[in-house]
Amino acid sequence: MRNDLYYALKPLIPRRLQLFLRRVMVLRKRRRLSSVWPIDPAAGARPAGWNGWPANKKFALVLTHDVDTQRGHDKSLLLMNLEKEAGFVSSFNFVPERYNVSCEVMDVIADSGFEIGVHGLKHDGKLFSSRAAFEEQAVRINQYIKDWGAVGFRAPSMIRNLDWIRDLNVEYDASTFDTDPFEPQPEGAGTIFPFWVEAGEGKNGYVELPYTLCQDFSLLVLMKDKGIAVWKEKLDWIAARGGMALINTHPDYMNFTRLRCGLEEYPVAFYRELLDYVRDRYAGDYWHVLPKDMARFWKHGPNVAAPPVGTTRTVKEPERVESWHHEV
Repeated sequence: MRNDLYYALKPLIPRRLQLFLRRVMVLRKRRRLSSVWPIDPAAGARPAGWNGWPANKKFALVLTHDVDTQRGHDKSLLLMNLEKEAGFVSSFNFVPERYNVSCEVMDVIADSGFEIGVHGLKHDGKLFSSRAAFEEQAVRINQYIKDWGAVGFRAPSMIRNLDWIRDLNVEYDASTFDTDPFEPQPEGAGTIFPFWVEAGEGKNGYVELPYTLCQDFSLLVLMKDKGIAVWKEKLDWIAARGGMALINTHPDYMNFTRLRCGLEEYPVAFYRELLDYVRDRYAGDYWHVLPKDMARFWKHGPNVAAPPVGTTRTVKEPERVESWHHEV
């Protein structure tokens, strides 16, 4: 109900005021929740039966991007080329019915060895408003999944229902996180490893890929951190525990020019610094794959016990996180 109210009022709230209010709340909660963010110590536990990553790599690395707006779509190839130059690959999750998704852009991304995923349908906060609404939209989402040759999905704003997502024809979902109490649905999966969501009632099972490095918007736009110390700290912690470092960033908020950053931008050099840090500090130690390859490995490779569908661990805090979303 609170999320529905937010989306009803959102057009009446100036964007600058939205950001200001969200920033005040997030910074207040950041101080109070330092024991579970950016690191939740309990999330580092290894799954039962875990035998390690391929080729005895120390940890896994997965790069993903949600493309929320036309502005982000139009910068996608700039980001892809930056990663390609640095020796990395990633997935780009596009919103099918919010802006013009170019087939030419998707073809370039796919032909370059990167991945295309589906990011909701309209990014309007209504996908999970009711079971009937989800079922209706799932038909169209599945058509885009087929047309785009996609195998992965991520729910906008991480508002999700893992049971319902089984209606989608995907190999993996990426709508959860290990710990992120600033999201509108703040319950974390409590793990830095993938996990399997069981099939049931004629529905599909799939691999769930939680993001384990905080989103760029939260860290660099809302909190206005002047560097990536938090990303480095969390990456080092994940590497030490042999987990999966999965990050979700947005070309929408990256400034690829030398000009002053806008209201919702940060220098793309911050992201490039993270890639350089991984490559230089952990050369030869990480298993870097696309999300689809991680999902296939987890489904067919490791001998691990699967948690029940929808397994989450609630972050304990004095008050629930307010629902001020980050999309434009």
